[in-house]
Amino acid sequence: MASLSASSLSLFPLSSSSWSLTKPQLNFSIATTNRIKFTIPTKPRNHVGTHVIRSAVSIDKEILLSESPHTLLRESDGDGNAIRARFQQMIMKAQAIVCEAIEEVDGVGKFKEDAWTRPGGGGGISRVLQDGAVWEKAGVNISVVYGMMPPEAYRAAKPAATDLNPGPVPFFAAGISSVLHPRNPFAPTLHFNYRYFETDAPKDIPGAPRQWWFGGGTDLTPAYIFEEDVRHFHSIQKRACDKFDPTFYPRFKKWCDDYFYIKHRGERRGLGGIFFDDLNDYDQEMLLSFATECANSVVPAYIPIMEKRKDMPYTERHKAWQQLRRGRYVEFNLVYDRGTTFGLKTGGRIESILVSLPLTARWEYDHKPEEGSEEWKLLDACINPKEWI
Repeated sequence: MASLSASSLSLFPLSSSSWSLTKPQLNFSIATTNRIKFTIPTKPRNHVGTHVIRSAVSIDKEILLSESPHTLLRESDGDGNAIRARFQQMIMKAQAIVCEAIEEVDGVGKFKEDAWTRPGGGGGISRVLQDGAVWEKAGVNISVVYGMMPPEAYRAAKPAATDLNPGPVPFFAAGISSVLHPRNPFAPTLHFNYRYFETDAPKDIPGAPRQWWFGGGTDLTPAYIFEEDVRHFHSIQKRACDKFDPTFYPRFKKWCDDYFYIKHRGERRGLGGIFFDDLNDYDQEMLLSFATECANSVVPAYIPIMEKRKDMPYTERHKAWQQLRRGRYVEFNLVYDRGTTFGLKTGGRIESILVSLPLTARWEYDHKPEEGSEEWKLLDACINPKEWI
């Protein structure tokens, strides 16, 4: 599943709030079963009217495997020192570490694993735990995608490339995406996603600029606020950010609050964390290390909270409120999440696309929590984002 994005291009290999499009705005429609028609509006130099360019990109159907491969890279990308190979190694390791931690805390549930490849290269490994003792549903997916990008998007991505007239541009993307929905309403949902995108020079213009960038984030969505938990979570995010740039945490914290905004409700999905996209204005090695540090911070940020909250007693009222907040989670993912909506429109692997949704959710007509209640405090924090540390 491919798309284009912010400082240039982006991709949707997974689904949950992952690969995005921000500049230029992309509209799409299904042209045939395995082809997507892209419509990319761009303003001409005199800023009068809109010039519409249409282009298409092919998507290969996945082929299920009987067991997980040791790599999803093409043989030509086998150089272990390349960023592509090292990022894939990082997300595979992160998937294994997170799944092991989840199974250990759950004690009952085990992850089901599905693996697939695509004829043109790439593929994915989905791991899903369902109906566990602690988690109702937990998904941890990785994906590697190869494809061809419409040439108009390549030029829109890079001002220096506007004088080029390339054919379709080859691209590579890899990412890990996870959503963890616990049973206990006092235990929070966690989402994290980290990704890397890279283009090759167009085959008909060797030496043309290569584009690359990193994106991702980790965010917390509780039904009830325990301030010590939220402070702990945000402090781990800040610690990871501060190792690389002291401006990262405040910048990415606000970005997270802004991204996970449910416009029709006027509230955020949860209590935030960090979110970033299209990072390529720093050293590539530094950003790879930063993404790795963020992925490595998932377990220490989340598991201590789960250990404290997973066995707390609760009532039907608490569970009903959790279900209502999960309804908000569903609304955001199906209406606003760029990866989910793109995947649904382009015929992607549906089980991977919808793995981010909770097992159960609830909607009540005109529900309003009593002012001053614990439920109201959560809603107020979602409407008015706070500085937790």
